Amino acid sequence: MGDANGRTVGSGMRVLVAGGAGFIGSHLCERLLADGHEVIALDDFSTGSPANVAHLMRSSRFWLVEHDVALPFDYEVDRVYHLASPASPARWRGDPVRSTITNVMGTLHALLCAERHGARLLLASSSDVYGDPEVDPQPEGYLGRVDPVGVRACYDEGKRCAESLVMAFHRQGRASGRIARIFDTYGPRMAIDDGRAVSNFIAQALRGEELTVYGNGSQARSFCHVDDLVEGCLRLMEHPSEVGPVNLGNPVEVTVLDLAQEIVRLTGSASRIAYRPLPEGDPMRRRPAIDLARRALGFEPRVPLRQGLYATIQSFRRALAGLDECARRAEPAMAS
Repeated sequence: MGDANGRTVGSGMRVLVAGGAGFIGSHLCERLLADGHEVIALDDFSTGSPANVAHLMRSSRFWLVEHDVALPFDYEVDRVYHLASPASPARWRGDPVRSTITNVMGTLHALLCAERHGARLLLASSSDVYGDPEVDPQPEGYLGRVDPVGVRACYDEGKRCAESLVMAFHRQGRASGRIARIFDTYGPRMAIDDGRAVSNFIAQALRGEELTVYGNGSQARSFCHVDDLVEGCLRLMEHPSEVGPVNLGNPVEVTVLDLAQEIVRLTGSASRIAYRPLPEGDPMRRRPAIDLARRALGFEPRVPLRQGLYATIQSFRRALAGLDECARRAEPAMAS
């Protein structure tokens, strides 16, 4: 097969997934392998984990490379999926400078790699480019309401700049680009401590802790299962002419409080709801208009929220059981 830099012969394409050991990235790698492609996953493991793709390492068509996309990289590939970015507020608030650099320089290096090899590139952008929206749902033509100097700017403006880079390369004919604006996505392999609503609520419920709801819980969100999101990304990447931006998400809306209560029911937890002040800049509504995705890609979310949450809860049970077992094994060593 050769190494990650060598061209190999096969029926599929050679695909680079930046952020391939992350939550969404690992599911994308899994799907690409299932579809017969060769996959190179780049990740610096700052938010992703080798454990997310450990089951893929048995394949001779998969390579995992530790690398920070803020530094240049070069692989001879046919497709580049650029998902490398700290997506959870807990991560990008902890190091806003690194978050900005990763979003901007990582996108530049991904585009330069695509340019060198005539590869097509898909940027995993975010619904955060809309900021705290004044319209609902948010269509792609809405320019957003973003504070360029607020606490969320490192992520919001980082993604907006990344989109502008993709469009600049595309318009100049340097690299064929696609832009997916990803809305709230959930599913197995979410990081337990990533600070987002679904993972927070499930971990708290399974541990018997209070579920932390910010504000009064009336904030509305739309949650898309990761399998549906991956399908949308694949369809956009392979569309012959649609560049985007294209919203990818589930337009079915649920309040944060309703989500918390549903997770309590599904886990059978006795946890109560605890209310905390709303974080600065947290949007009250976030719901995609997916008319373009439906029309151009035939995209339609298929996984019902309750079904998706149940599978996610089961994955969290296994992950937390593993953490508890590691802690038990460590206790004798610490005691000695």
